[in-house]
Amino acid sequence: MPKVNVYLPDDLAAAVKDLGLPVSPICQHALEIAVRRVSGLMETAKLDLTGDDPTARLKNFTDKARAAVSFAIQRARDSGVAMITTEHLLAGILDEGGNLALQVLRSLEIEPDDLREELAARPAPTAESDNAGRQLDTSAAAALKAALHEAITFGHNYIGCEHLLLGLINEPDGTAGEILRSHGAEPRLARRAVAAILSGYVYAKSQTAGDQSGATVLQDALAKIGERLDRLEARVGSQ
Repeated sequence: MPKVNVYLPDDLAAAVKDLGLPVSPICQHALEIAVRRVSGLMETAKLDLTGDDPTARLKNFTDKARAAVSFAIQRARDSGVAMITTEHLLAGILDEGGNLALQVLRSLEIEPDDLREELAARPAPTAESDNAGRQLDTSAAAALKAALHEAITFGHNYIGCEHLLLGLINEPDGTAGEILRSHGAEPRLARRAVAAILSGYVYAKSQTAGDQSGATVLQDALAKIGERLDRLEARVGSQ
């Protein structure tokens, strides 16, 4: 049986030794869980766009992420172009209208309507195809892979619109990333915004509302997140 060396920080190694924990079975169990999670994400990230419902196999995508991809595919098909681009994916996120990615954009002081206007002002692809919207172009495929990487990095077992947004921001060649970065969506700050907003939702769910509605509690939490992001933005800008 092949061996895998595991290196631990000194304090963690000392604690493991003091507690007499069985390192090998613990690591094996953790790796089995990680392999199942990553394999599931990688499998569902492979888009088969030939069926009537091309998002049906995206079981590890959230409902909102599947809807966003579906909107992107429909936009490409409606325009008659063969390739689904990063612009289509960004438009799909905006068209879905109620996802976490939109909260992330607003926390970065980017208005979704401004992005819609810029997307609309861009020249549309002109090459028409009988197989419209059946294939991702190179940049869109790279953005989806980047979204998968973001989900794994966060330790999530799903892909949401927030991961798709990060994937678009980090993909260097697509038009959507160019637009997002020109509006101030810096990759590191956007990732921090996702983490902060996710923390805000967890915080809101953990509170008893008392005389406040759940929505008010959530708004208060998001306001605190906005203040935190203001400080982060100032810090990033000074570097």
